Amino acid sequence: MRRLKGIFLLAIWLFLSKEPAFSQQKIEQWNRFELKLPNSSDKNNFSDNLLSATFTHKDTSIIISGFYDGNNQYVIRFMPEKTGIWKYSTNSPLTTLNNKRGEFECIKAVSNNHGVVRVSQIYHFKYADSTAYFPFGTTAYAWTHMAEGVQQQTLKSLQNAGFNKIRMCVFPKNYELVKEEPPIYPYIIKEVKKDAKGNEVKVWDFNQFNPVFFQHLEKRIDDLRTLGIEADLILFHPYDKGRWGFDEIPMAANLNYIKYLVARLASFRNVWWSLANEYDYVKSKTDKDWEALIKAVVKADPYHHLCSIHGSTAKYFDYRMPEITHTSIQDESPVINWGGSAIVRSIYPKPIIFDEVGYEGNLKSRWGRYSGEEMNHLIWMGLIGGTYVTHGESFMFKDHRDTIFWAKGGKFAGKSWKRAAFARKILTETGPLEMADVSRDFKTATNGKGTYLIYFGKEMLEYWSFDLPHKNANSERPKSGTKYKVEIIDTWDMTVTKVNTVFEGAEVNDYRIADKENRKIRLPLKPYIALRIIETTPD
Repeated sequence: MRRLKGIFLLAIWLFLSKEPAFSQQKIEQWNRFELKLPNSSDKNNFSDNLLSATFTHKDTSIIISGFYDGNNQYVIRFMPEKTGIWKYSTNSPLTTLNNKRGEFECIKAVSNNHGVVRVSQIYHFKYADSTAYFPFGTTAYAWTHMAEGVQQQTLKSLQNAGFNKIRMCVFPKNYELVKEEPPIYPYIIKEVKKDAKGNEVKVWDFNQFNPVFFQHLEKRIDDLRTLGIEADLILFHPYDKGRWGFDEIPMAANLNYIKYLVARLASFRNVWWSLANEYDYVKSKTDKDWEALIKAVVKADPYHHLCSIHGSTAKYFDYRMPEITHTSIQDESPVINWGGSAIVRSIYPKPIIFDEVGYEGNLKSRWGRYSGEEMNHLIWMGLIGGTYVTHGESFMFKDHRDTIFWAKGGKFAGKSWKRAAFARKILTETGPLEMADVSRDFKTATNGKGTYLIYFGKEMLEYWSFDLPHKNANSERPKSGTKYKVEIIDTWDMTVTKVNTVFEGAEVNDYRIADKENRKIRLPLKPYIALRIIETTPD
């Protein structure tokens, strides 16, 4: 009897000592906490602000807007940026959604989770955990609107490339080289009419979003996150020409769209906001309208993701606007001409991204027929000026039904994409750059910490005599007697060759430093050669 009693007490102790059946939810830093709440209401679930939640952490309090996700379900998404316990309480005029309380624990990020990309050192970027981020992006505007097989091929192509950013549109495109009808739309169809020619015309209800469309977009953004790629989302564009009318949505509906989109996507850590591509071609909006839309995005985003806007060729928005974090420029001139990118950099005290300088391809249009060598050259011309250049390719072998990566994604057909990955590796090893002597030496950049990068471009040299600018941007200038080692970088063949000679700087002569013994090295007598000169540590 005593033995049975002992077993019974032991069983009770074991039961009570177990972890609770509903242990506290743990969310990794910069990942998403999601709260789903069912509710049936006769209100306009998309336009009315029916749900928000207050999240608190010690002395931090953040109000997050919710959204309607269809099927009588509301959602709150939150991206915790601080570790520890977060508590939340919902707010809603609807009793079934109001005053829902709970908490979760935010744990430290691990693996490849570096957080949100932020501006760093005025002209560059870093992740929230301080890991350096160098944007090496590509372009596939309408890839999420293509057939599922094309989308999967796009992801596979990106997985095997070195890109960490992609420019992509939320709305579908109707363009000379992109004619595919999307399988799903962002809005609910109110009715279908016939135009004067008897063609069907869809009439949209701009107050009723299609949750399935946005759920699909979210899945693709998460797919990109898995690959370590930032989704540079283009919210508006002019490539419609009356086919759907998404370029002529009324201003009130535009603001509602922004509110809904940001509520859905702001908690995705790999999202950037690009208000428009070629904004000046959207004739239904003025510059004042764009300013209002930019402010609406920034106001709605509690995490302050990167935000910019993109114009047509050499059309520069007022990037000094405080809500804009970086430039997104379409202009090849600054990276075709030596020193041009540094001039643009001096105008805007922000990171400079030339998001379109042309594309590698074989199109008739001049912007889509660069050789791979030329595309790679322009990327390096941007880097040497302390700026960044976005890649793209536009090969058409039959007709517009081809899968042209710039428009539709799919497979890479060119050669420059591999070189972009190599350039990213070099820059990651070297660190953020700026021109060492910005007004006199357009080929030499510095990281300010004893490393220089010289790019010769299309010039083919047999020899290079050691010669550095005495200026080191705004950093400490090099001294005579300093020793350097040199690496020859072939930016096209993607090789790095170490030079055995150790050079020693002579006395400064007219703002330049040569080698004490006037030594030189032999170069491959090829274009697209760069040198990395690294200050050596004393013996």
